[in-house]
Amino acid sequence: FPHMSVLQNVEYGLRVKKVPKGERRKRAEEALSTVRLDGYANRRPHQLSGGQRQRVALARALVNRPKVLLLDEPLGALDLKLRREMQVELKQIQRDVGITFVFVTHDQEEALTMSDRVAVFNEGRIEQLATPFELYENPTSPFVAGFVGTSNLIEGAVAEAVIGEAGTFVVRPEKLLMHAEGAAPAPDPATVAAPGVVREVVYLGASTHSIVELDAGPTLTVSHQNAERTIDAALERRQQRVVLSWRRDHLVALNQQPAGSAPVPVDATRQEETA
Repeated sequence: FPHMSVLQNVEYGLRVKKVPKGERRKRAEEALSTVRLDGYANRRPHQLSGGQRQRVALARALVNRPKVLLLDEPLGALDLKLRREMQVELKQIQRDVGITFVFVTHDQEEALTMSDRVAVFNEGRIEQLATPFELYENPTSPFVAGFVGTSNLIEGAVAEAVIGEAGTFVVRPEKLLMHAEGAAPAPDPATVAAPGVVREVVYLGASTHSIVELDAGPTLTVSHQNAERTIDAALERRQQRVVLSWRRDHLVALNQQPAGSAPVPVDATRQEETA
């Protein structure tokens, strides 16, 4: 409420519940301390930054001592730098208060950053429920593989031609190595190799993505960390022939079950752990 102080905003829910004035003042001050806003009690909302207003909103919820806190895209309106700062703040606050946070977001990176466990929904059903690591490294369906991070999908006749077996597979861009055509690695049963042409190079600051069209048909994305001061060598590879290679154990075989055909069962005894 813009006409109320920060403290009055945080106290409001307790006032509606008719909590005595002394008790609600004490709990509101504790909530502000939890979200690191000591000393801001007498300010008005217009005197706060975007991140501080988000923390006041969090204190308003925490002061009611909920068993579970639902956050529905709470950082969506913040700029990238502030959003990342608030992600760290929220994780620390969650550890401090010790309750379950159910965090809804369409930002895949944020989901991986914030969560102990992630549920990926597709058409109203849980497609996969897993830890961030398991979700990224071992997606169970093409939808999850494409939704969480960047994925290279290899399927059908191409899978048989390139990998040597039928099915649908995914390999992450950072798992791929790119070699000049004349410097391809020696054949190895543990490695897959496929020739192609670099169609585009995309500079992303910390990394560079090379878009490679394989002779077998599909286009794969290769991610390289920008460890050097220049990316001239990467840019010069446009339209050059190259060979991509990756380890077979980096391939993940995907489940082709149609989306929405069956929900993933949620173990009721573990719901408190979901974040």
